[in-house]
Amino acid sequence: MILLDHPLVLFVTTLALLLIATRLGTYVRERTPEPQGPDEGDFALILGATLTMLGLIIGFTFSMAVSRYDQRKNYEEQEANAIGTECVRLDLLPAADRANARTLLLDYLNQRVIYYTTRDPDRLHQTRVTTSELESKLWSAVSAPAIVQPSPLSALVLSGMNDVLNSEGYTEAASRNRVPLAAWILLFSIALLCNLLLGYRARRRAALLFLVLPIALSISFLLIADIDSPRTGVIRVHAQNLESLAESLGRPGARP
Repeated sequence: MILLDHPLVLFVTTLALLLIATRLGTYVRERTPEPQGPDEGDFALILGATLTMLGLIIGFTFSMAVSRYDQRKNYEEQEANAIGTECVRLDLLPAADRANARTLLLDYLNQRVIYYTTRDPDRLHQTRVTTSELESKLWSAVSAPAIVQPSPLSALVLSGMNDVLNSEGYTEAASRNRVPLAAWILLFSIALLCNLLLGYRARRRAALLFLVLPIALSISFLLIADIDSPRTGVIRVHAQNLESLAESLGRPGARP
């Protein structure tokens, strides 16, 4: 869903739809008899239950978004640790292969920093292509000496490179792990229903008071979508660990 990748557009769209739902409820209220007695009590009970359900679903969805954000953050740290460890293990390679493997690994690190920092779709695609090519070259650079002269040390280098390549795959999978679309649909549906009921409940003198809920809900949806979006949101994972590693290895992290 395109809206979920653009939190500000989602905020404006959601606010407009919720305000329309509230106004629609007011319109229906103005053309129906005033509920009295048991009917008024039943309506208040239904409204309270619906609002409670909405609050629970918002909390549940927010928790899902935060857990996915934390997962992406942890994988960035794991990538930095895996690359840093492998950079040290490359010293175990023969001198003839060590320099080439280290250069390739530093280029790979540079591409991983770009992956986290860029917002340009074209550059992101190019980074993915370049990363895939570097992964093949890196594996060849460490596997060739191991094939020629197998040893426990070469196996250690291979294991470290395997961790580097796996960590990139985990990061890519985490970036696609978003709040399910079905959860968003359920959330929007209940929010629209709540605002419809509130609009129906509103009286003329209290109509402005009921604008608070659409605005509050729209801000909540904005926050959830921003956290859940791995690249287009304001709250996103920064490559702090990878940049620090690049600086410690003498190659400043790339910027978009």
